[in-house]
Amino acid sequence: MTTGTYTTILYEVDGPVAVITLNRPDRLNAIGGAMITELRHAMATAERDTSVVGIVLTGAGRGFCAGVDMDGLEDLAAADNPNPFADDPGDVLIPGGAERDADYERSVTFVMAVRKPVVGAINGPAAGMGLGLAAACDVRFAAENAFFVNAFAQRGLTGEHATTWLLPRLMGHARALDMMWTGRRVSAQEAQACGLVNEVVPSEELLDAATDYVRTLARTAAPRSLMHIKQQTYRDLMRPLGPAMEDSEERALVSLNWPDFAEGVAAFQERREPNFPELDLS
Repeated sequence: MTTGTYTTILYEVDGPVAVITLNRPDRLNAIGGAMITELRHAMATAERDTSVVGIVLTGAGRGFCAGVDMDGLEDLAAADNPNPFADDPGDVLIPGGAERDADYERSVTFVMAVRKPVVGAINGPAAGMGLGLAAACDVRFAAENAFFVNAFAQRGLTGEHATTWLLPRLMGHARALDMMWTGRRVSAQEAQACGLVNEVVPSEELLDAATDYVRTLARTAAPRSLMHIKQQTYRDLMRPLGPAMEDSEERALVSLNWPDFAEGVAAFQERREPNFPELDLS
């Protein structure tokens, strides 16, 4: 087991799982200061670690993420930068590599550029930017007492942090509009029923459920395939069927020559678990 040192998050690697924990529990893990930069760096670190197959993102204490730290809202309103969450981190490690799609670089959308699965373990309230961060994860497990909420309209704001793009794709436009217009709380159970959450589990089982999901992927799926399928999925959300099919056919032809394919076929024929090669993104 290895750990990393940050000021606003915790980073731990245990076997094929990197667990990143938002760590401002006294502020319900509200986003402020260095948190976004540290989160981007930690995800890029996990991405480059060949032992890591997937990342679990969760929160410390009783909340997942309360959104932007309210104490800093006045400063944001007066700031010269119209989008303080779109800053260039310079030489700080960022996920997605040199070939990452520019559409997935702003606010919370960098999570979708990570070339490994990102599993949200939503342990409590996910509000505002925290809602966007949860929605940007590839799949979501939620504790029974978790809920999702935003108050953009109630604060005189527009839809922020990719919520107007993410939520309609996950839960349908009518439910998404209702959620964003009214600012009402959506329970974990309702979130699962409408597609915002994959699975709801008891609070004490949440982290195990999320990490077990990654361990299952590590045992049964090729890391290279996981990366390509994720990239295809997010790119195909924004293009017509024809280009999507062309891209999938080109990738399929290339994948036939991968050692991953040879191992997958051999494991199937020999009725054993596969031993796929690690994904080296360094």
